[in-house]
Amino acid sequence: MSSILLNCMGTVTDHSEYSEPEVPFKNPQIHVKNPHLDTMEEDILYHFNLGTKTHNLPEMFGDIKFVCVGGSANRMKSFAQFIHQELALPGNMDNITDICEGTDRYSMYKVGPVLSISHGMGVPSISIMLHELIKLLHHARCIDFTLFRIGTSGGVGLEPGTVVVTDKAVDCFFRAQFEQVVLGIVITRSTELDMGVSKELLQCSSELDGVPTVIGNTMCTSDFYEGQGWLDGALCSFSTEDKLEYLRKAYNTGVRNIEMESTVFAAMCRACAIKAAVVCVTLLSRFDGDQISTPHDVLVEYQQRPQVLVAHFIKKRLGLIA
Repeated sequence: MSSILLNCMGTVTDHSEYSEPEVPFKNPQIHVKNPHLDTMEEDILYHFNLGTKTHNLPEMFGDIKFVCVGGSANRMKSFAQFIHQELALPGNMDNITDICEGTDRYSMYKVGPVLSISHGMGVPSISIMLHELIKLLHHARCIDFTLFRIGTSGGVGLEPGTVVVTDKAVDCFFRAQFEQVVLGIVITRSTELDMGVSKELLQCSSELDGVPTVIGNTMCTSDFYEGQGWLDGALCSFSTEDKLEYLRKAYNTGVRNIEMESTVFAAMCRACAIKAAVVCVTLLSRFDGDQISTPHDVLVEYQQRPQVLVAHFIKKRLGLIA
């Protein structure tokens, strides 16, 4: 194994598995753990269509204090327009432009001190986006910012429409860790999130009407259908009782919702000392069924709840409300 990999990871005693040392959430500056970046003449953020030579990243992004990411490009544009309105910024909110319009991978909108970015669906897609986002914030010399993932999920023992602020992101074995294979070695990273931000979000929810919110563990799976125990996929090798037994086990370990991005999000944020939170609304209770039959207008209102909560958090941090 190369000395660079050893220096990046620490001492490896087992060449098949390794747990990274944790970085505390107290450094106001981003903690990028890649010695190669310092030796590169240019860093091309390919999937954003941005680069350190082609764009003045500190000038474009240096004032960012809040970064919000979510799966859908349309939803993140709507969130950017919503934040524009909530912060009472000048200009027409309909005229905001996609900074990443030169690529069709992700969409990015900057609204005052807020950055809104889509990440696609699943761990691989959000992982690519996070690598380039973290480098972008590093090159832009951003400090004292908070990163949010806002989205939708399946509820476990909760009423539809409940917002879950993640305590720990857990894998399908209910472990608070994310496993990344690097050159044939399994790197294990912690997925605990900053509890201070979570508690602040919970307090914000108590100041809002119609945004029921709990703190709980979020289970992240590798796919939507089989990995989450849905009975209505093209393939299904388990019974209804098998599914319910698994969901009961999940509930008993503290899991309150299920999605497909939280473990890598939490792991990368923790590894880079980024204060972050996962805020997802539940669209249905998985104990009650698998088909999402809720009327469209109700689902739209549910999907707005994480946005409303995070917007309230942002306005409080900016001193716009008491």
